[in-house]
Amino acid sequence: MSGFSVIAPGVLSLLQDSGRFGQSALGLTTGGPMDAASAGWANRLLSNSHNASLIECSVGGLQLRANSNSYIAVTGATLPLSINGKPAELWTAHKVQQGDVIELGMVSKGLRAYLAVAGGFNITPQFGSSATVLREGIGGLNGNKLQPGDNLTAATVNQLPRLQLPAPYRPQFNRTLTLRLVEGYQAASFLSTERQRFYLNSYKVTPQADRMGYKLAGTAISCQQTQLLSEGICYGAVQIPPDGQPIVLLNDRQTLGGYPKVGSVLSLDCALLAQAAAGTEVYFTPISPEQAHNALCLAKVRTAALSSQLVSL
Repeated sequence: MSGFSVIAPGVLSLLQDSGRFGQSALGLTTGGPMDAASAGWANRLLSNSHNASLIECSVGGLQLRANSNSYIAVTGATLPLSINGKPAELWTAHKVQQGDVIELGMVSKGLRAYLAVAGGFNITPQFGSSATVLREGIGGLNGNKLQPGDNLTAATVNQLPRLQLPAPYRPQFNRTLTLRLVEGYQAASFLSTERQRFYLNSYKVTPQADRMGYKLAGTAISCQQTQLLSEGICYGAVQIPPDGQPIVLLNDRQTLGGYPKVGSVLSLDCALLAQAAAGTEVYFTPISPEQAHNALCLAKVRTAALSSQLVSL
C-alpha cells in the first residue's frame, strides 16, 4: 500500500486540511490547523495545494514508516526530526524511500508541528473537509486522532525539487505575545474602566488550553450584562465568563455561545497563541477593522515574497 503507516501517534496527532467552512448551521465547527501559517509552509515546500491534508502533531512523539517513495516537510514548533535515526532539518523538503522511519521528538519551542507529504494524504472528506474535530467525531480517519497501525494513503512521488525556507524567515515563538483585537458590538457592554483594565494588564496562558480555546488568567474584568442570547461565535472571539478571565476561542470552538465578548483576535495572532505553552504572557491591544484588513493584506504579500526566497537544495 502506498503512503505511510503510523508506528506511534505521539501525544496528539490529527489529520487536518484548511478547515470545514459553511457548516455552522449544522453545528459543525471549522477545525483546521491551529497554526495555519506553518501548515501552509509545509504544503508550500512540497508544491502541494494549500488545502492538502497533513498531520498536526501537538507536543511531539509522532513516528511514521514510509510504505512508498515520497517527500516530507515538517514545519511549526521546534523539535528534533530524524529519518532512520539521522537528524533532518525542519522547514525543508526531504526525500523518503519505502521502509524509511520518520520520527518527531518532543517540542522545545512552540506546541504544534506540521508534517506534510508530497501530494497530501488521501483522506475522504466529510462535509467538504478532512479536518479532524474530536468532539464532533468527524474528519480524518473515523473522526479520531491517529492510532498505532493506521495507514495513511498518499501518492508515490519519485522526483520533486528539494526546497527550504531559510532560518531567518521562519516564525519565532516568544514567551510574550501581544494579540491584536477588533472590538465587537458587545464591547459597549463593558464599562470603559473595565476595557482599560483589560488592555493595560497582562494575562498568562493556563493549562486549560486546547484546540477549542485558550483560557487565560489575570486581572478579572466584569460585564454589565450577564444574560445574553446565544449567538454564533467567530474564530478568535474573546469571551468573558462570570469569573472575568478571558477565553480566546479557536479552531474547534463551539458554534454558539452566550457569554459576553469583548471582540475577536486577529487570525494571524491566533496562530501564534496556538503555539503558546502554559505560562506564556499575553497582552491585548485594540485595532480597527481597517488595520486588521491591512495586516492581513501585508501578511499575504509577505508570504508571496518569501515564497521567492525558498532555497533549492
